[in-house]
Amino acid sequence: MVRVRFAPSPTGNLHVGGLRTALFNWYFAKKHDGKFIIRIEDTDLERSKREYENAILEELKWAGLDYDEGVDKNGEYGPYRQSERLDIYQKYIEQLLNDGKAYYCVYEGEEIVFEGNPLPNKYKLERNADSSIVIKFKVKKDEVISFNDLIRGLIEFNTNYIEDFVILRSNRIPVYNFCVVIDDYLMKISHVIRGEDHIPNTPKQVLLYNALSFNLPEFAHLPLIVGEDRTPLSKRHGEVSISYFRKEGYLPKALLNYLSLLGWNANEQIFDFKEKFKEFDIKNVSKNPTVFDYNKLLWTNEVHLRNNHIDEVYQNFVDWCNYCKIDINSDDVYIRKVIEISRPKVRTLKELYEFSLNFFKNDFEYEEEFVNKYMSKPWFEEVIKISINKLEKLDVFEIKNIEYVLKEIASLNITSKKNVFQSIRGAVLGKLVTPGLYESIEVLGKEETIKRLKRTLNFSNNITKLNK
Repeated sequence: MVRVRFAPSPTGNLHVGGLRTALFNWYFAKKHDGKFIIRIEDTDLERSKREYENAILEELKWAGLDYDEGVDKNGEYGPYRQSERLDIYQKYIEQLLNDGKAYYCVYEGEEIVFEGNPLPNKYKLERNADSSIVIKFKVKKDEVISFNDLIRGLIEFNTNYIEDFVILRSNRIPVYNFCVVIDDYLMKISHVIRGEDHIPNTPKQVLLYNALSFNLPEFAHLPLIVGEDRTPLSKRHGEVSISYFRKEGYLPKALLNYLSLLGWNANEQIFDFKEKFKEFDIKNVSKNPTVFDYNKLLWTNEVHLRNNHIDEVYQNFVDWCNYCKIDINSDDVYIRKVIEISRPKVRTLKELYEFSLNFFKNDFEYEEEFVNKYMSKPWFEEVIKISINKLEKLDVFEIKNIEYVLKEIASLNITSKKNVFQSIRGAVLGKLVTPGLYESIEVLGKEETIKRLKRTLNFSNNITKLNK
């Protein structure tokens, strides 16, 4: 059975490159009816934080990358954690020592004072404050280490360029390259799909696989995601954490759609990643670095925001408001209507919120441009009074009737048609760039529209008095 894993280190926020790696593992597992496993690699005790782990898991959930298997130290469902598996690693450390494939190394400061196996009693019983004891793996020289990469083909390393390396630190915690081999073997990982920055680690891991008589998994090293300057994508190119893209209001489906295109020719630009796994082929992933284009991501998000089913966008919007701790005190039906008329003019959920905010509050401030260009004009109050009068008489408050009334007001030649429409627009929403005017008034409803028109009229009267 195909079994793959995503194994983040909880030492910081989840990077877009990490999410792309998780996505391609998820694709591969789904394509082959396999298992997608999450393993937290937290043996760097000083830098690993549970809050980072929680955030990573929550962001994977937000993205829709559900994992199939995991168990914590209490036997409860959750990710595997290396920090809870130290006893397991010790068994294999001892095996390598007993087989003469690993040895103790004692340092006093930076000087090696003993190398060998077994460890002399004096170092077991008396340790100088400056001394440290590690265990190193013994690398045989004049050997060629090779493995077949599903993306890059045959990769070979000569062991003459690999020094003996530490597998157990002085704090008794195994290093990454050791833990990952034991975990992948015990978890029966069939394919290791990860970034190409891990290629230098692979020869050491292959040496450990061979020393422990473990079968090698298949390897596939994904191309790096880079900035426009062709260096690995980092904060100097722009924000790179998933938390940033969430706060900015990117849809999870749009983000994973775009990440799918980074290194894989998906044959189309816009799609639902939850269906796209059927076409995924790891052998069609490029080995060349791929540039992260923020504008292309924004365009992808805009298309999803405008075209996804309204129920999905509504849920995305509500989730975003909750994530940003924003309270929209309105009923579901009303929010859906506002989203429907607003989304053609925005690109992100954050923009959607900012663009439609005045639908959810009636104490908004009037935009300065609206006040200066329209509210301060001598014909403004007449336009608003007539609008109140005619809309109050409207029995069926639907878009075709609203359009008829507003065009009727414009035909009275109080001022130009544009001035009439912009005056009414600013009166009900406080600004001059809004969703369609007829649609906006219909969504606000008769009672709220009249209320807002009267509020604006009072505000205008007060300005007139102050100017006299």
